[in-house]
Amino acid sequence: MRPEPISGILDIEPYVPGKSKVPAGVKLHKLSSNETPLGASAKASEAAARALSGLEIYPDGQASELKAAIAEVHGLRAENILCGNGSDELLGLLCQCYLAPGDEAIHTEHGFLVYAIQIRARGAVPVVAPETNATTDVDAILARVTERTKLVFLANPNNPTGTYLPFDEVRRLHKGLPRSVILVLDAAYAEYVRRNDYAAGLELVTEAENVVMTRTFSKIYGLAALRIGWMYAPEAIVSVLDRVRGPFNLNSVAIAAGAAAIRDRAFVERAVDHNTQWLAWTVGELEALGLRVTPSVGNFVLVHFPEDEGRRAEDADAFLTERGYILRRVTGYGFPNALRMTIGSEEANRGAVDTLREFLSMDR
Repeated sequence: MRPEPISGILDIEPYVPGKSKVPAGVKLHKLSSNETPLGASAKASEAAARALSGLEIYPDGQASELKAAIAEVHGLRAENILCGNGSDELLGLLCQCYLAPGDEAIHTEHGFLVYAIQIRARGAVPVVAPETNATTDVDAILARVTERTKLVFLANPNNPTGTYLPFDEVRRLHKGLPRSVILVLDAAYAEYVRRNDYAAGLELVTEAENVVMTRTFSKIYGLAALRIGWMYAPEAIVSVLDRVRGPFNLNSVAIAAGAAAIRDRAFVERAVDHNTQWLAWTVGELEALGLRVTPSVGNFVLVHFPEDEGRRAEDADAFLTERGYILRRVTGYGFPNALRMTIGSEEANRGAVDTLREFLSMDR
């Protein structure tokens, strides 16, 4: 006899992060976790260092300084903002508060793996909506809405594909949902997008009572180690989640660094410019090698490999790893013959492309 978990927990496949190790003596170029190559803003690092002087003091349980900075930069009401230990925590809180055993929540075919994990953890049923050309299909989602549907998760842009849904399509999706269903817009990569028909969802949250948007400081702000996420939502939803979250779910260093980072707009623009330049370059170079790349608006690309023996994604992954280049296997996302490559530094981008050129030119 031994303690047994609640029904459904053992059906969950644990989330497996990207690799981070290469053979001894080989320089590591980690292009597997969509981390920024620019590091953190100097202003954020300085704020974090100052916060270290008070480690014996509990943090502000409301993260007021961080909420104020987010509200200031985005022109929002602080009362509609909730901060979390990464946006993952906020996604989990939504499932905890709005899903009961037997309820359903919808996510897309190649959506973030954490959605299904959090849904199953509540004893609810994850419902998968097929995508079209690795892009969200609004009609496929709406066709799967039932009276048991409580949440719809939409990563926009999506990871690992890098594709996005234009905002008029997001509006059409919302319009087709019952008012009792929460549309969750996961905009972790929103800062990188430069498309006239894209919007992260702030306006829709302001207009509706059943839309929330989540964002993260782990990508463009370079604060992944501090685990900072935030949500913009109707006050009623913020109030619900606020009742069950941990009372000190963000530490003081994260609060101070996050507030400084989001106000450093010059740093953000440099990061966007770097990504715009090297995203275009990387796609062009990979396609010139004969590889197919899913069009991306994020800080990563999904690279598809030939079906030939010895040239598949797993072979390329091993070849790259031996030479210090770590990309992300995405078999769990439904792409067994593709790798996701983060846009890194100039050195890392050029080196990864050169290594793939060598890999593809070898006699088999």
